[in-house]
Amino acid sequence: MIADPGAGAAASPAGVADRLTGLVQALRAHGLAIGPGETVDAGHALEALGFEDRERMREGLAATLLHQEGHRALFDRVFDLYFPLRVGVADGPPPEAGTPDTAELRERLVAALAADDRALLDRLAAEAVGALGGYGSTPGADGWSSYQTLDRLRPQTLLVRVRAAIRAERAGRSGGTGGSGGGGGGGAEAAEFTDRLDDDEIRRRIEAFRVRVGAEARRRVAERQGRDRVARRAVGGTPESVDFLLAGRAQLDELRRTVRPLARTLATRLAARRRNAARGSIDLRRTLRGSLSTGGVPMRPVLRRRRPGRPELVLLCDVSGSVAGFANFTMLLVQALHDQFSKVRVFAFVNRVDEVTELVARASADPAGLGERVLAEGTLTSWHGQSDYGTALGEFAERFADAVGPRTVVFVLGDARTNMSDPNLPALKAIADRARRVYWLNPEQPSLWQTGDSVALTYAGLVEMHPCRNARQLGALIARLMPV
Repeated sequence: MIADPGAGAAASPAGVADRLTGLVQALRAHGLAIGPGETVDAGHALEALGFEDRERMREGLAATLLHQEGHRALFDRVFDLYFPLRVGVADGPPPEAGTPDTAELRERLVAALAADDRALLDRLAAEAVGALGGYGSTPGADGWSSYQTLDRLRPQTLLVRVRAAIRAERAGRSGGTGGSGGGGGGGAEAAEFTDRLDDDEIRRRIEAFRVRVGAEARRRVAERQGRDRVARRAVGGTPESVDFLLAGRAQLDELRRTVRPLARTLATRLAARRRNAARGSIDLRRTLRGSLSTGGVPMRPVLRRRRPGRPELVLLCDVSGSVAGFANFTMLLVQALHDQFSKVRVFAFVNRVDEVTELVARASADPAGLGERVLAEGTLTSWHGQSDYGTALGEFAERFADAVGPRTVVFVLGDARTNMSDPNLPALKAIADRARRVYWLNPEQPSLWQTGDSVALTYAGLVEMHPCRNARQLGALIARLMPV
């Protein structure tokens, strides 16, 4: 393996400048706002920190280029491409196709995980990708896959063996029996507590090893296909750009951590719009009347004052299936913005509808469990668990008509897939007639609207429907559509 950390790249100032500007451009392509000032600061940081310590370089660039902690994971993935740990592939002959010694590799991985030897884990990740991750006519002929590597190596199944190795190492140090906890009456509880801590730590090390494998596979692919291309296409984006319908549990957890920063940004924008709107628009009739004293020249425009007052907001959310993550995130975001409105009420539905305003208000203490609590405590289903927009809209229009008035803006959140049931258009029209405005946010891409059991375009004939596939789009829509 040829070692070249970013230090190798630092052989010439031009090479460093190319890598730094490439890193910045790749981050900008993922939506990060990095200006020339931050780029110049990053260059000064590299000059001051030197190139001997790669992790110090990483921290220096992150400190100068990033504005949000939530963007750190993206930065690390892109940094690993532009300032790689090494270049090239493993020294020695390539592994024979289909005959890598996976058992021996797993054995060494157990020892490295037990010792938490990070340098050795880096080498094992590179070795594993080289031995198990290549695909094509011969291993590595067409590329390398972290998924294939991890699927064959199965590091997640090593927890018990790593725990045993850690216990044996402790026993060897203490010369005792190898028990994990202390003796005495509380020994069993202490041992159980220690085991839980050990298991959590082992899982963290295994997850870190999986990240190392992913970085190594991307590095090899980038050397073949070009790091600029891989940095833009094969690196996951920021939490704000994660597709609501494709996000896994870990991505949704990461997304929930962006609620507060996004709410602060939106609150600032809404406040600015409210200040501008409070100045009022020009009252043409009064302005012309006043211009009579100046010979018809409107020297002093008269503004039409707006009546102060914040809008009321109603959320009507489909919390079934894959759209639940979208609905839960939006409910948390609106709750964080509640002081921007005179009243906020939240309703959830699957095939029945129920008010969950109080549940959402209490969710700030445990946002991760909001979806489960809404489904458990709300009356959202009848005799089946499939979403039924027609029945839910009809029940809302009948039971909760008082929630909608001339100052109310209603946001309907859902994919408009009715499972072939009646869409109940009169119910949606009744809601739209009572409300100030009704907007429908659909997490599906428009090309899928009206396919299968979707009646999105049918509903779009009654109310404004907007695609809303990620948090970035959601923030822009709320800032643009919300009346002030």
